[in-house]
Amino acid sequence: MPCPLLPATLASSTTRLPRRTALKVLAAGAASVALPALAAWPDKPIKIVVTFPAGGASDIVARVMAEQLGKKLGQAVVVDNRPGAGGSVGGLVVTQAPADGYTLMLSNSTPISIGPFALEKQPYDPVAGFTHIALIGNAPCVVMANPAAPIKTITDVEAQARKAGRLDFGSGGPASIGHIYGELMKKAMGVNLVHIPYRGGAPMTTDLLAGVIPIGIDVLTAFVPYFKSGQLVPLAVTSANRSPLVPDVPSVVEFGYRKLVLDNFFGLSGPANLPADLVTRLNTACNEILASSEIKKKMLDLGISTSPVSSAAFTGFVKEQVSVLAPAVKGAGVKL
Repeated sequence: MPCPLLPATLASSTTRLPRRTALKVLAAGAASVALPALAAWPDKPIKIVVTFPAGGASDIVARVMAEQLGKKLGQAVVVDNRPGAGGSVGGLVVTQAPADGYTLMLSNSTPISIGPFALEKQPYDPVAGFTHIALIGNAPCVVMANPAAPIKTITDVEAQARKAGRLDFGSGGPASIGHIYGELMKKAMGVNLVHIPYRGGAPMTTDLLAGVIPIGIDVLTAFVPYFKSGQLVPLAVTSANRSPLVPDVPSVVEFGYRKLVLDNFFGLSGPANLPADLVTRLNTACNEILASSEIKKKMLDLGISTSPVSSAAFTGFVKEQVSVLAPAVKGAGVKL
């Protein structure tokens, strides 16, 4: 009986071929159908899901990349903010999207290495559940204080917490990288730091500026203007070395907190099983964007050191960070 998936002439010819040869013909036919669809990509707007509200570090980086990718690909690239559950709401949206290149994610440490492990039931595999396309760069977190608080260095955080019996700190949300960093500080210092969660870096900043909370912890990216204006006091950056963006701000290592070194990453990821040619095209486009002196400066102004690498190298980086942060999340007992 002729195969219903093949034209009649091809079906009749394959009936006279060995089964293995006929299957090869079928595979070639399927590939020829897929190739025109891939060649036409993108023929409609592409969406980059951001797992935090507008105004935070991830949102800023996503909008820079969306604008540049739109120019490279000749198609509109829009940002879709999907906050909640430590980045897992947006992460789940992406893992459940078709692997057609029209739904991507601005990935970082929170939805990949932290949020999934703080939920009672892990919603997705942060490595196998995605195609990790391109590493945009790395940025340290910063521990900062309201100027009215009696806290001018990170050692003052420990001293004040001991003196008062507790010290509140704000972050961009439950299981955000700022939250996890505060829990790591609590453990390393042996003091009672109490987490005050917000739905993103922007609302946390509002309360920190108003003095509702004495200290906040978040990715450095969005806070440099507040340091320059004196509205907030940077206590330390969480990288091993000082950030060129705020060279006067010491690193945690300078205060002897070597176990508190932690960088956040920014990358572009998509659903699992994206076609290899599409991944290569997106990785090449991102790396060309990041090679631009204008974009390098723009990212540096945001506190991000750009790190263009292959998609395979980025996937390896993700695996390594998950292996470090996932145990830290579970060990800190962080629950969403």
